[in-house]
Amino acid sequence: MGALHKGHVSLINIAQQYADVVVCSIFVNPTQFTDPKDLEKYPRPLEHDMQMLREAGCDVVFMPSVKEMYPGTEQWHIDLGPAEFLLEGEFRKGHYQGVTQIVKKLFDAVNPDVAFFGQKDFQQVLMIENMVAYFKLPVQIISCPIVREEDGLAMSSRNIHLNETDRENALVLSKALGYVKDHFEEKTIAVLLAEAKEMISAVTGVELDYFTIANGKTLLPENDKNQSNLVALVAAKVGQTRLIDNMLLN
Repeated sequence: MGALHKGHVSLINIAQQYADVVVCSIFVNPTQFTDPKDLEKYPRPLEHDMQMLREAGCDVVFMPSVKEMYPGTEQWHIDLGPAEFLLEGEFRKGHYQGVTQIVKKLFDAVNPDVAFFGQKDFQQVLMIENMVAYFKLPVQIISCPIVREEDGLAMSSRNIHLNETDRENALVLSKALGYVKDHFEEKTIAVLLAEAKEMISAVTGVELDYFTIANGKTLLPENDKNQSNLVALVAAKVGQTRLIDNMLLN
């Protein structure tokens, strides 16, 4: 999508360990925006992005136009499973149909052996995995660790919209996730959820959409700490900017 940061560079660095040729696409995909204003204000610092890719040693940059990727009217709807409609899917209806449509197009154009996505968009990675399974594509999907600022804020292209106050307030998201992880063994899930939500609601200017502890494959809420593959996920509006974050628990 562009507006690259160190998190994106980390994907390139990891890809270089797996592949002889690393291809990076830059394409602000209109079909995955449910709010036209969100699409309009999405940052597009092209020269900055190209410089970052050059310095990272990316071999090929694929930067198609909207007309090239969507030459005509298309119907696209695939079964991504029930998880499509949870969490982000509830707040951004149709979002993951748009995401998987463009990723399929990019895969068709590049024909990769392996593709790398950031864990920060946890649900997106799951939906892409489901799309790959749906079409039986011969591509391996690798989820790469979240890259954070020194104070814990998850790196995101949207962080550029945060003013100084918002930037400080946004730290409560990673702090709440870290609190849950640090106390996961000693407290119940119900208590952890209540305390995390209280931490976030106490910060003025942060409007919580959800904070959940879920099964990492189904995204359904989980109350049993003995289950494996648990993840804490959060989404909130900080000032005028909506942010998401997550943390693996076990």
